[in-house]
Amino acid sequence: MTVTSPSISSSSKHSVEQLAVNAIRFLSMDAVQKANSGHPGLPMGCADFAFTLFTRFLKFNPRNPDWADRDRFVLSAGHGSMLLYSLLHLTGYDVPLAELENFRQWGSMTPGHPECHDAPGVETTTGPLGQGCGNAVGLALAERLLATRFNTDEHDLVDHFTYALVSDGDLMEGVAQEAASVAGHLELGKLICFYDDNKITIEGDTALAFTEDVGKRFESYGWHVLHCDGHDREAIARAIEAGQKETTRPTIIVGKTTIAFGSPNKAGTHGAHGAPLGEEEIAATREALEWEYAPFEIPDQIRDVYRAPGDAGEKANQDWDKLLASYREKNAEKAATWDRTQAGELPANLNALLPSWEEGEKLATRAASGKAINAIAEAVPELIGGSADLAPSNNTDVKGKASVTPKDFGGRNIHFGIREHAMGAIMNGMSLHGGIRPYGGTFLIFSDYVRPSIRLAALMKQPVIYVFTHDSIFLGEDGPTHQPVEHLASLRAIPNLKVIRPADPNETSAAWRIALEETNSPVALALTRQGLPALAAGAYGKGVEKGAYVIQKENGDTPDVILLASGSEVSLTIEAAKLLEEKNINARVVSMPCWEIFAEQSQEYQDSVLPPEVTNRVAVEAASPFGWERYVGNKGRVVGRDGFGASAPAGVLAEKFGFTADNVASVASEVVGG
Repeated sequence: MTVTSPSISSSSKHSVEQLAVNAIRFLSMDAVQKANSGHPGLPMGCADFAFTLFTRFLKFNPRNPDWADRDRFVLSAGHGSMLLYSLLHLTGYDVPLAELENFRQWGSMTPGHPECHDAPGVETTTGPLGQGCGNAVGLALAERLLATRFNTDEHDLVDHFTYALVSDGDLMEGVAQEAASVAGHLELGKLICFYDDNKITIEGDTALAFTEDVGKRFESYGWHVLHCDGHDREAIARAIEAGQKETTRPTIIVGKTTIAFGSPNKAGTHGAHGAPLGEEEIAATREALEWEYAPFEIPDQIRDVYRAPGDAGEKANQDWDKLLASYREKNAEKAATWDRTQAGELPANLNALLPSWEEGEKLATRAASGKAINAIAEAVPELIGGSADLAPSNNTDVKGKASVTPKDFGGRNIHFGIREHAMGAIMNGMSLHGGIRPYGGTFLIFSDYVRPSIRLAALMKQPVIYVFTHDSIFLGEDGPTHQPVEHLASLRAIPNLKVIRPADPNETSAAWRIALEETNSPVALALTRQGLPALAAGAYGKGVEKGAYVIQKENGDTPDVILLASGSEVSLTIEAAKLLEEKNINARVVSMPCWEIFAEQSQEYQDSVLPPEVTNRVAVEAASPFGWERYVGNKGRVVGRDGFGASAPAGVLAEKFGFTADNVASVASEVVGG
């Protein structure tokens, strides 16, 4: 479908509306110029769309930016951040003009790319292209999930749209394509994207590398595709209206725009993408658009234009508050769950619900994880997730519960398909929305496919949970293509990500409790394919919440050597300690499921687990030894894997690569012998 309208006539140049639109352009180009850094082209090219959306359609309350039923706007093309900052300031959010003048400077609310914790009204951190597309799908999915769970015939408690501005670069990235496919499949009709089709990237015309028909591609995904002149505000408005009326398909509006619209010499060129226009060109643009105001000066006559939608949103918020009050009176049980989940609180009886195992019971930690999920599923209905087509292996299904489908969003199990990257980006959006605790599973080896989204979850402090199974070379016969080696080290290198590799079923249960209680960082669970025995000292919850603990104490007052391990190697290391005892070597065994949590403990506690005076140390982990040197020191050794794995039964691999009690004991003896 094509939505067309005559171009705005030159006679309207001085209209209040045109002044309001051009205010976005000049605030953006002036801020970039002052910073001597940034991207003026997109804000200038997308000003007409952004103005139309914010003043005529977007439901928001700048006095209450976190209103649960607000519309969400995602600037997926995060390099155009001044577009968003200009709008937030103009529409009344607490983003002072001084912050626009301080664009890209230390400590400002206006960093180079939008960050969700820096300024009110910024829904998600964007900049890595394509990620915002996935976040938008997650936001729209969360809206549908919550509407199904909480709305009644009398109360539409959850009823809002998700809008996103996406660019040529976004739609070239694979994560955007994966996410768009999910959105089309799930028929997310309340997702509306505006595609800034300006045909320009950093290197030049998009034709250098991008000649596909984007509209037809999205039609094949099951999207509602519209086309319009991206500078014709009435055409844009009609397209948005058509998108709002479409209930069974997400909408993409292909808007033909000119990058740096209004610039006499740089409009439509790649030179306007990622560099200031320069003083001379800005002066020429002022003349061309007849803008007679100084940098950062805002015409008084446009104030009401921008404040009116916020005032309407405040009224809508007040009406919604009354609706919620009525909802609480008539749906007490649902309302209590709504209030708890919106606040991010957990049921008080969570500990009692999680399973535990007796010493010696053998179970793969992936299976223990599945049992933990199912044990708490009824009490924690906000826990919703799935797998990248590996649920039977990841054990992520909630048994007896339906799948989320285009016709039923009341299910508990999401089928992300073989789209790990989109799964990560979508989960970020679900978490950002509020009211949902998303989790997603795949093999640890494929965490590489999710990594950019994991990094953003950590940066945004979102408590997303990753269920990574088949966590070592001991998955065996599938061979080195499926055997993670460097992945634990790689994940541990991400700031603000907690990586938990439990040693047995009980530590796994405790890991789930820790993951659910976490509110400011994502958590990655690294779980085994093979069965592991429940350990006596690893009783449910004991020590795991500290990140590392003494799982088997040495004989006597001081150990001769400390053996450290995580995951499946802990039980192996306990066996090695028994062999050392036969040699009169007193070994302490430390289970270290989470380095990051251990680092948060007091120095006193850390020293009680790893006494500084005991320098004889051996770490054991069936993965890259990288990083363990911080714990074993100069005198210590690491039994790890420097190379890739191999295709063979797990027992053979253990013997060939030295992951046996005999070898660990031998290495420890050498360390003690000096």
